Amino acid sequence: MLLHLDFSQEIPIYQQIRNEIVLGIASGKLAPGTQMPSIRALAETLGVNMMTVSKAYTQLKQEGYLLADRRAGTVVAPCRTGVMPQSARAALEMAVSEARAAGVPLETVLDLCRRAYGET
Repeated sequence: MLLHLDFSQEIPIYQQIRNEIVLGIASGKLAPGTQMPSIRALAETLGVNMMTVSKAYTQLKQEGYLLADRRAGTVVAPCRTGVMPQSARAALEMAVSEARAAGVPLETVLDLCRRAYGET
C-alpha cells in the first residue's frame, strides 16, 4: 500500500494517513475486505511512530472505514451505502461554507464534487 505523506505540511501525519486511506477506499484501490497492513508494518514502511499509525487506524475504525478482528487483523469495512459519517458531513459543510464565503461559484464547487465522484 503506497501512501503519499508530506512531512512539511501542517496537517498531522496521522491525519494524512487517515486521509490517504479514505482516498484509497473512495477510488476503489482499497476494496471492502482488503487486508490492511499491521500497525507495526505500516509504521516501519512509512518511517513513522507506531502510535501515529495507531491513531489513524483508531479514527478510521470509529468512522466505520475499517474493521478490526484480533485474529484476522484489520480490513476495509463494507460500503455503508448512503451513510455519511458525521465527521465527513461537518467537513463538507465547512468546505462549502468557506468556498461560498470566498465567492466561489456554486458550479465550481459542484464540478469539484463531480470530479471527486469520478464524473466529468
